[in-house]
Amino acid sequence: MSTSIHKRPLFRGWEVVVGLEVHTQLLTRTKLFCRCDNRFGAPPNTLVCPVCLGHPGTLPVLNEEAVRLGIRAGLAAGCRISPVSTFERKHYFYPDLPKGYQISQYAQPLLTGGSLKIRTDAGEREISIHRMHLEEDAGKNLHAGIPDSSHVDLNRAGVPLLEIVSDPDIHSPDEAVDYLKRLRLLLRTTRVSDGNMEEGSFRCDINLSIRKPGSTVFGTRVEIKNVNSFRFVHKAMVFEIDRQIDAIEAGEKVLLETRLFDPSSGRTKAMRSKEEALDYRYFPEPDIPLLVVSDSMIDSQRRALPELPEQRADRYCAALGVQRADAEVLVAEEELAHYFEEGMERFRSTSKGEESFKKARDRWTSFILSEVLRETNRRGADVLSGPTSVEHAVGLIDRVLSGSLSFSQAKEVYARAIEEKKTPLDLVEESGLVQMSGEDELLALVEAVLSDNPGEVAAYRGGKERLFGFFVGSVMKKSNGKANPEKVNDILKAKLNG
Repeated sequence: MSTSIHKRPLFRGWEVVVGLEVHTQLLTRTKLFCRCDNRFGAPPNTLVCPVCLGHPGTLPVLNEEAVRLGIRAGLAAGCRISPVSTFERKHYFYPDLPKGYQISQYAQPLLTGGSLKIRTDAGEREISIHRMHLEEDAGKNLHAGIPDSSHVDLNRAGVPLLEIVSDPDIHSPDEAVDYLKRLRLLLRTTRVSDGNMEEGSFRCDINLSIRKPGSTVFGTRVEIKNVNSFRFVHKAMVFEIDRQIDAIEAGEKVLLETRLFDPSSGRTKAMRSKEEALDYRYFPEPDIPLLVVSDSMIDSQRRALPELPEQRADRYCAALGVQRADAEVLVAEEELAHYFEEGMERFRSTSKGEESFKKARDRWTSFILSEVLRETNRRGADVLSGPTSVEHAVGLIDRVLSGSLSFSQAKEVYARAIEEKKTPLDLVEESGLVQMSGEDELLALVEAVLSDNPGEVAAYRGGKERLFGFFVGSVMKKSNGKANPEKVNDILKAKLNG
């Protein structure tokens, strides 16, 4: 467990202690112990074979690529790689577990230690990672739309998972979400997992308890299983914190149990009671030999590591002069980061001097963080290609930098380009958009606005300087949004303060 000292948030006078278990599906072509395809969306029970169905007499063969991806994830998180690790059978009965046991790692996992940096209101700190280990996934029980019965789809049975277990170093819902977002980004950046939460390839179990500040004794832990969105993790924790505090303050005991989060009600519900230590009757998997990791395998994965998100954010700040908060947002989605960088390379090659480049950087960064980020969140990564690809978006911002188009016009054109599936500059030409920058025509607009609003002019000159925005807005409205706002500001200041 982390020994870093930080100011821990309190909830109604209680301290929250949380450890997270993340199960992420690995980006292999086939399953962990057989040659069945590892892919989502196939018709139920079509990606199965005697091995992943647990037929008698079949033998599992370990997928080497899954081991390589596990090592890569461990290197990215600073874990210790065990030269020798083992597989065990984890026994429990559930309809989606065809063998009656799950092949997992227990006594000697592939990876231990490591950490992930998060940012809190109190500053940066590390969340310690207890272990990462390989295991096979179970199938999926199907209930929706099936009256009075349940079906089982075993396509997912045997899919390779990396289970990532944090130490109980997390102390708020916000910290938990930040940790999960950074972990998912790390796995996606390193091509270990696609992290697709909607398809179940990044799932989280929350282990949560509460205690009085200063106590070194853990409270009774409750596990919330299989939460598959950041928003649900936050809501589940908020509800569970209040539920446990209410119970203790009412003189009741918090039960050691497993619960499920119900998104429709925003509540956690009891699923089953737990013993202090579940007896899964682990014993060594007799059909899989010791997993021995060679130095050459580790070195090959170290060479395969790309620039990690934290390193990329550092580079944006140091080399490009991007503000840290902006850099953090830009690197949060890899496709968006590549879009941003390609645009910056284009501006670097065309800018005339450092000041010109800085103006381009600021406009491009603002455009990405407002318009492009909003549209990718709404529509997905498709907006980063086609008519609104980097090339076309850079051309649009070039018009802003040259003064022939206002930034507000550029934003409107970009939104239209996405809707109409046309390039932004084609729309500019079709619409005859041009920014008014001539001194004489802008001066005429300013004088007309001041003449129409003598009371506001007197109030501004009497000390109500907030009215300046009113004048700017009035000029922009009168010009149908075509006036150059910077020049409008300069002319207004001269006329009002002259």
